[in-house]
Amino acid sequence: KLHASALVFDTHIDIPNLLRPDWNFTDEHREDHVDLPRLRRGGLDAMFMSIYMSGTVTGPQAVNDALELIAAVQKLAEDLPDEISLCTTADEVRRAHRERKVAVLLGMEGGHMINNSLPILRTYARLGVRYLTLTHSVNTDWADSSGDQPKHKGLTEFGRQVVRELNRLGVMVDISHVADATFWNALEISRAPMIASHSSSRAIARHHRNMTDEMMKALAAKGGVIQINYAVQFLDDARAQYSLRIADRQRALALEFPGPQNVNRRQAEIVREFGPAPQVPWEKIVEHIDHAVKLVGPDHVGLGSDFDGATMPVGMEDVTQLPRITEALLKRNYSEADIRKILGENTLRLMTDVERVSAQIKRS
Repeated sequence: KLHASALVFDTHIDIPNLLRPDWNFTDEHREDHVDLPRLRRGGLDAMFMSIYMSGTVTGPQAVNDALELIAAVQKLAEDLPDEISLCTTADEVRRAHRERKVAVLLGMEGGHMINNSLPILRTYARLGVRYLTLTHSVNTDWADSSGDQPKHKGLTEFGRQVVRELNRLGVMVDISHVADATFWNALEISRAPMIASHSSSRAIARHHRNMTDEMMKALAAKGGVIQINYAVQFLDDARAQYSLRIADRQRALALEFPGPQNVNRRQAEIVREFGPAPQVPWEKIVEHIDHAVKLVGPDHVGLGSDFDGATMPVGMEDVTQLPRITEALLKRNYSEADIRKILGENTLRLMTDVERVSAQIKRS
């Protein structure tokens, strides 16, 4: 009953790249993680759909591909007006929930898609993008990524302009995927609270994509929210270390045997060379939530699954399993009010705060 009545909000789902002629969002699928029938059963009410492409796609091609992905999400909403509401504000999300529609928002996963242009960033904001992940897994020309060798010592001067412009536009600054130095630079510059749209705890799983306790405390101190990522390599330390060991070989195999048709071949070769990956139980998600809440309080933690963009833990195979998280938090004696915050209210509060800062900047 609690899960059904709460507003459940996931800040990172990679559906847009699935929106192709041979894949229907309204059909129930056995593969992937999210579709309309399953999200209804799982009680998911709102989500940021990720506008994503590899950070190696840059320049006009990245802009073109980003616009096509945005258009695909817009068409999905147009085709399903009784089921989906394309939202840009916290109030619109609440309205969609009252109308029993799925609130869909746009999050852009990687600053490479702005092509070093503030006018293009403004265009994305006009099209409805409401967070920008400053980098993905490689550096941009203006910001260092956690997945690359440091080049800029964090943000360049243009990178600082990007953060300021995001504040003015009312677009959340997303620090998932960024290098630690980039995080600290952005935190110093941003007038609005920031989001970690899909990150977990480095104290539990020692992966560079996760946040340190110090970073989480600093993010929360400025009103931000860390959205816990369900991807196995960010939940479990043994899986994190396995993931780091195989990373170079994975990249080499992707070049040697490219394309989705060779996924099984690449995976078989990894297992042959490194052994099978450690299994990760879904309860690790709750462990990360609990660690973050004990560290920064229940007002600064949310959900950012990485559904359809990563390998999920055992027991969280798709969106239908979301009520398990609510049940587990109840068993840990979380109050219903705090559970509602974690499930979605914290994200709505963050959006409201960012919108307020934007209005203040525009008035000044």
